[in-house]
Amino acid sequence: MEEFKDTSPPEELLNHLKLSEQKSPEPGPRDAQHPQSFGSGCAPSPGQDPTEECFHDCQDSFEAKGPVLDDEGNVQDDGSSSRKQTELDEEYLLELEKDMPEEEKQKRRKESTGLKEKGNEHFKKGDYGEAEESYTKALQVCPACFQKDRAVLFSNRAAAKMKQDKTEAALSDCTKAVELDPHYIRALLRRAELYEKTEKLDEALEDYKAVLEKDPSVHQAREACM
Repeated sequence: MEEFKDTSPPEELLNHLKLSEQKSPEPGPRDAQHPQSFGSGCAPSPGQDPTEECFHDCQDSFEAKGPVLDDEGNVQDDGSSSRKQTELDEEYLLELEKDMPEEEKQKRRKESTGLKEKGNEHFKKGDYGEAEESYTKALQVCPACFQKDRAVLFSNRAAAKMKQDKTEAALSDCTKAVELDPHYIRALLRRAELYEKTEKLDEALEDYKAVLEKDPSVHQAREACM
């Protein structure tokens, strides 16, 4: 992701990606983490900001067999689950929701948006553990058919985990976000940064190249590919 400011919620940072608004990179915590190798199915709600995260409470989906659960009944996201397993989890949730009325889906989406906004407030205050918890709850509420909404939620949660040095778990969330929305530049940039941090430079370069293919104006990706 582009230059973070500790007081900004993750989804607000996305707006700074456009070249016309982007400032030259300034030294920050994330710059110190970059190796030298790269140089310095559901319709959206009316009026919804496309960069805004929205969100599946489907309690049965987390109580029935299928997804790997933690002690709180949430889908595990400690970085140990395989990509194949997480993909199956989303398909499993979609199957459970197939007969859910549209009105109920929209109701849960609205509820999850509130949880997301609560997470953003925690993030602004530097309460990253609380932010992570709010994003996790929002993912539990968000219907799986809102894939782009869930992608942003996973990416937001990754940002909160990054602040807590939960690198592998953050990588897992970024990968999930990209799987749900392959054109999500924010998640690709965030994952590239994490790959650099873990010395997976080839993977980082691939993500930066993918970003440039989608938006050649992203300075961070251009600089990394020079």
